Amino acid sequence: MVMIPTDLNNSSYANDPLYPWLLSIEKELDDWYSGNRSGGDLDNLLSDCISTFKNNAQYRNDLRFLKIWFLYLEGSKDYENIFREMEENEICIEHSLLYEWYAYFLEAKGKWKEAHIIYHIGISRKAEPIEKLKWAQSLFVKRMSERLNTFSLGKVDGGEQVEVGMKLINPWSAFILEELLKKIHPRITKYDGYHLSKKAYSGKVALSSLKKSSRNKIIEIGGKKYQIKGCAGQGGFAQVFKAYVDSNHDDAVALKIQRPAFPWEFYMYRQLDERISGKQRSSFGFAHKIHIYSDCSILICDYLAHGTLQDAINSYVVTGKFMEEVLCIYYTTEMLYMLETLHSVGIIHGDFKPDNLLIRYSMDDLSEEGFKDRTDSWLDQGLYLVDWGRGIDLQLFPKNTEFTGDCRTSGFCCIEMQEKKPWTFQTDTYGLCVAVHMMLHNTYMEVERKTSDGGYIYLPKSSFKRYWNVELWRALFTKLLNVKPGNNDIELLRSLRKSFLDYMHDNPLLIKKLKGLLVKQRGTLCSA
Repeated sequence: MVMIPTDLNNSSYANDPLYPWLLSIEKELDDWYSGNRSGGDLDNLLSDCISTFKNNAQYRNDLRFLKIWFLYLEGSKDYENIFREMEENEICIEHSLLYEWYAYFLEAKGKWKEAHIIYHIGISRKAEPIEKLKWAQSLFVKRMSERLNTFSLGKVDGGEQVEVGMKLINPWSAFILEELLKKIHPRITKYDGYHLSKKAYSGKVALSSLKKSSRNKIIEIGGKKYQIKGCAGQGGFAQVFKAYVDSNHDDAVALKIQRPAFPWEFYMYRQLDERISGKQRSSFGFAHKIHIYSDCSILICDYLAHGTLQDAINSYVVTGKFMEEVLCIYYTTEMLYMLETLHSVGIIHGDFKPDNLLIRYSMDDLSEEGFKDRTDSWLDQGLYLVDWGRGIDLQLFPKNTEFTGDCRTSGFCCIEMQEKKPWTFQTDTYGLCVAVHMMLHNTYMEVERKTSDGGYIYLPKSSFKRYWNVELWRALFTKLLNVKPGNNDIELLRSLRKSFLDYMHDNPLLIKKLKGLLVKQRGTLCSA
């Protein structure tokens, strides 16, 4: 966001009619950052200021007034008309900042061609300092080159260059994430539960003092006290703790503390809220709020106490046994349902693995009814997908964008990543295949290429046991490991899920057996 600088001790502002407006805007910005005011109050103030001075020649080339215009433009859906009005009123049209800021704004919105045109206009008008503008344009071209692996330029009438060719983007590169965060900033700040502070976290208990063994320490966040009950997970940049809100044992949450601050995961949770409704939403994690500080972020989510799918798999590994096939089938249908739901709304999880699949248990006794359509007590039973830090929102990218890059999670890199080919949904579906393989075999999946009908297909190296329903499992692995460009991913997931559900539905005794196994599993995991 463009900031308004003011100098309270500068007497030269005494006869400056704009100066009191600058003070008011600065105060409104501080209130907005602290969450004490709505964005509408700031918009109204900026609009009134612009209406008051836009015809005043004294401020036509005043950079402070230019910044006010851009604050207003950043918060408006009608930004194109606002920029047109700035040009009509000749607001700083001879200054390079006009073109630099607007081009950068357009770039953050993914309007790369339009941003290129703005740089061209500014340079053609010889906006000063011209060398600074040309340097900004050169950095823009460099960023574009980093974005697109196969970036090419073509000529159109008049010699102007435009983008052509296929776009391949690494959605997890630091550069792309930074650009996406800039693009979503105006939207994310308006989401319920988003709390931004320009200061470092300053609670009485330093967050750096929280360790894996931490118990009963009290940390204060946003006016509430959280009693730490233990570390639920730890990665390179984040720690997750179980905590009681205001020491209430019936109100447990998960606190994800990340350095540096990382609002992207909160954004992904709000996309789930907006795009997935009804009974489908219960299969995915929920974030209550996020507190952003200058040195870290704290994401507050639901806490589930029953362990993960990885814990369930490990419970068999340690005893030298294997998960019963009917239980494998059940969790496979749950995962297929999850990915079908996600991919249908333009979301990729990006880190789909047993560690991120929490287990849910229904409060009510399970019955045979409702299994196939996930109703009644089965609605609250199953899996719960969390950890959205590597989530991909396809709506932020041009249509038909394909991705490059490595998920860097050992054992979960899809075939396309391994062969340096473009991918989209394969990163999730491969993760599902690995999870299924781990349930069936207690080991990570290794794949091999086998000849088939004059070509080749990929299949797991491990063989299927003869007493399994080999046809179901072979179809799952064959279809998900060999997705061709243009295949309907959603329809494929739906048809596979249906085949497993039909098999279960046609064998009522299997559902009865499944109920007993889930009760047994709950007792084992909850007592561990």
